[in-house]
Amino acid sequence: MSKDITEEAVKSLKAKVYACARDGMAISIFAMLWNSDKTIIHEVLNHVTEENEQKTTPLIIAARNGSEKVVSILLSNFNVDIEQTGTVKFENYTIDKATALWCAAGAGHFGIIKLLIQNGADVNHPTKTNSTPLRAACFDGRLEIVKYLVEHKADISLPNTYRNTCLMIASYKGHIEVVKYLLEKKGNPNTVAHCGATALHFAAECGHVSIVKELINYRAKQIENDHKMTPLLVAAEAGKFEVVDYMVSLPSCTKKDKIDALELLGAFYANDKIEYDLNKAVQYFEEAMHVRYSDPDNIIYKEYCPPVPAYENVKECQTLEDLQKIKGHRNAIHMQALTVKERILGEDNPEVASALIYRGAVYADSARFSRCIELWFHALKLRQKNKSSVSKDLLRFAQVFSQMIHVGEKLAIAVVAQVFEKAVDELVFDSEKLVVDVENVTAKELFQINIHTSLYLLVIALHCDHSEEELEKLKALTYKFVKLNPLLENNYTPLHMAVDSATMVDDFHVEEVVSFPNGLLTELFMQCGACPNVIDCQKNTPLHIIVRHNDPDTLSQCMLSLIKNGAHTDMCNLEKKTPLECSKSDVACSIMRNNSEISLKCIAARCIQKYMVPFKDLVPDFLEEFIAMH
Repeated sequence: MSKDITEEAVKSLKAKVYACARDGMAISIFAMLWNSDKTIIHEVLNHVTEENEQKTTPLIIAARNGSEKVVSILLSNFNVDIEQTGTVKFENYTIDKATALWCAAGAGHFGIIKLLIQNGADVNHPTKTNSTPLRAACFDGRLEIVKYLVEHKADISLPNTYRNTCLMIASYKGHIEVVKYLLEKKGNPNTVAHCGATALHFAAECGHVSIVKELINYRAKQIENDHKMTPLLVAAEAGKFEVVDYMVSLPSCTKKDKIDALELLGAFYANDKIEYDLNKAVQYFEEAMHVRYSDPDNIIYKEYCPPVPAYENVKECQTLEDLQKIKGHRNAIHMQALTVKERILGEDNPEVASALIYRGAVYADSARFSRCIELWFHALKLRQKNKSSVSKDLLRFAQVFSQMIHVGEKLAIAVVAQVFEKAVDELVFDSEKLVVDVENVTAKELFQINIHTSLYLLVIALHCDHSEEELEKLKALTYKFVKLNPLLENNYTPLHMAVDSATMVDDFHVEEVVSFPNGLLTELFMQCGACPNVIDCQKNTPLHIIVRHNDPDTLSQCMLSLIKNGAHTDMCNLEKKTPLECSKSDVACSIMRNNSEISLKCIAARCIQKYMVPFKDLVPDFLEEFIAMH
């Protein structure tokens, strides 16, 4: 092919070569590239194509799809860069900076793996998260590939970004033969991951008893993870009774450890969605009690923990007789289980809150809303105390509150205000996170969600019966919320959101109670110090937004609230349009004409803008800002 090939022809060649590589058409690729200039070949084979959420070169897509002939031709004839990286999809996982070798290992294409390694591929080339080809093979339990990679110098000890090793992932996924091989090759069973867990924790959590036995045979230790849980406790909390039965039978297991594991297993069966079984729960509680009293001279009594109001202030059973009394009393066993779980795991363990959420949801489903709220609020406090995100918890409250209002259940405004206060605390926490890491995408998303949920809670609160004193308390919290000035990415303030019909409303019960624009919420914001002339990134004020609405009653309520509190009807947005010029109805125009008074100062400011009269640095700063508004 000529060296002076056109840019359009090169572009076309890139697309054709990529398509052929993707579809396994090796001969076609050879025919297209054989007589091409080396510079063009290099450009074509290094070109990254975006398709189906993947960003790959011809070599990478061929390796990903198992096109061995394509890989062979590219390696043997065109001196392709074997260490190219791209972005590939494996099930629900997106892998960034993956090489052709990583892709082949992840997809199980043994022939391609051999080709790549024979041609000098770096067997330990990591992805963005430091995952190696060996880890990819271990993930799916491809023993022959694992062996081949290790035989060709793959490092079994290399951890990923989270300090998870190949042995850990094989243990977690239940690949016993891979685990055995890695252990034979001196894989360390006691390496600790970022979360404090070892391979034994992962195997125990998933109930892989054969792997647990194998790891222990290789002297895996029972160490605590970051939540102070041993592999035994992890297995018990997850309801893996076979692992628990084996581990408590070991000579190294103390009486105390056995008791905790049995009681935690009982708590699991009392509050698990899938394997709920109260008979098993009591059975394990009784078995633990037998162990406590097995030596009359050394009885192991339960440590005292203050009663928790959310658990109906129940006291834990101290004897077998106590357990006999609650048999058949479902609620008593549920509360016993929650109490046991919190005592053993501690307040800072996230699994404690998870059990509370589930039990609360069961109460909500049977219309026992007050009990649901008590448990969920306890979970909310625990999570916030431990700096865990409560975004889902807050939304869950908005959903159940809306459900209560919809079915006519009495809801106290004080209860909603309590949750709203926690929502404001969460927004403060989110803001602090974003100050430290302004590019934290997850934190940004949670912040946006929490702003929406806060608005839902306020609208719900305004639906509740309330005294003047209760309303004043809500206003004090709202003032704190307004002064926090939480913004959406388009610089939308809560006031903008309150008057915008496009404001998102959750569709699980919430939309039955909450809607936007919302006149009551707009008035509340006005009473709590929100600025009616605040602008978004398009310089739209809330008045610019509400005038696009059509419902006369809502339109009137929102507009009058804004105007009487000082909204300028002549402020211009980026399109140099006033709210009047943005209006979509005669009603909005009429409201503005009949209720607004344009001051001489506003007229002067508009004239300055209209005729482009210089004013920068010629008037005081506050006047510069005022003129710019117009």
